[in-house]
Amino acid sequence: MKIVVNGEEREFDKEMTIEELVKTLGIKAPNYAVAVGMEVIPKSEYGTYKIKDGDKVEIVTFVGGG
Repeated sequence: MKIVVNGEEREFDKEMTIEELVKTLGIKAPNYAVAVGMEVIPKSEYGTYKIKDGDKVEIVTFVGGG
């Protein structure tokens, strides 16, 4: 399965949920948002929303500071 993550083409062996993708990518930020195409996916759907071949995924992490 080929997808684009934050502008970079990536290839994975299997279909996965957003939650699995974030874990696979090693994202450890406690707060992040995910959009697939132009649609922001609610956090409540991260465990069930399946990423499909050809999807364009944007993952944004939030950083606090002053």
